[in-house]
Amino acid sequence: MTPAVEIKNLRKLYAGSVEALKGIDLTVPTGEFFGLLGPNGAGKTTTIGITTGLVRITEGSVRVMGHDVVRQYRQARRHIGLAAQELNFDWFFAIEDLMVLQAGYYGVGKTVARENTARLLDEFGLTDKRRAKPRELSGGMKRRFQIARSMVHDPEILILDEPTAGVDVELRHMLWDYLTSLNKEGKTIVLTTHYIEEAEKLCERVAIIDQGRIVTAGSPAELVAGMNREGMKLQVDAWSEATGRALEGYKFDYNDGSLRVQIQQPELRLTEIINRITATGALVQDVKICRSTLEDAFIALTGHGIDD
Repeated sequence: MTPAVEIKNLRKLYAGSVEALKGIDLTVPTGEFFGLLGPNGAGKTTTIGITTGLVRITEGSVRVMGHDVVRQYRQARRHIGLAAQELNFDWFFAIEDLMVLQAGYYGVGKTVARENTARLLDEFGLTDKRRAKPRELSGGMKRRFQIARSMVHDPEILILDEPTAGVDVELRHMLWDYLTSLNKEGKTIVLTTHYIEEAEKLCERVAIIDQGRIVTAGSPAELVAGMNREGMKLQVDAWSEATGRALEGYKFDYNDGSLRVQIQQPELRLTEIINRITATGALVQDVKICRSTLEDAFIALTGHGIDD
């Protein structure tokens, strides 16, 4: 099957010397929910800009549904709906009219465009605001409209650049649910984000991008495998040599009442660990199961946190 997006040796220089992308390779299969995870300035928006024809390529190639984004730009762009990070509305038209106009850019007839517009405004809770101008919408409504407008021509691929940046928790979860349902219906979704929780929750596969390079790519489960951070953290009221001996065979460390035991599938060993500790006269006051996360993988692979 033809990949939804195929990127090969993509480089981008700004002002002749600032290298935003350093020869990245990426393939997004059709129908996948794909995440591009990285800090601000990593190259996410540049990658999206080139894929959608908004930024010129310095070197390399990008294909969308088999069409080269430079030589076959009309065919490539028909397949894409873009919800950009920056709001880019005409502030003086009603949002309903802006959506119909947007559909017209892609050759959608007015009747179908109005049907799609009405459906999307309803799905995003904007029907009552259909005659409002963008400047009259709240911040959350503007973000919903941005995404709704990107879908008015019913694209096969939806690209969202930091769609939940700055939105409230309720809207974030509403968008998560909506995007998940779209993907289940067969839409390919490419999401750029610097929210690790968002990538971990939504994406089938994630590519970590840092300083213009793809560090690694895989499913969240594959990326956290081998981090060896799984285990349990226990708060104990006393410690003795006998307690240490009772944990022989486990990798652990103890510091001022806090005991951390590193072990795979910790919930299966929890009762045994507690029994061993209490048998030495120590009391377990609190237990927390710890698991490796995508954030652990990001730090291990890049050497810094995503907000650094």
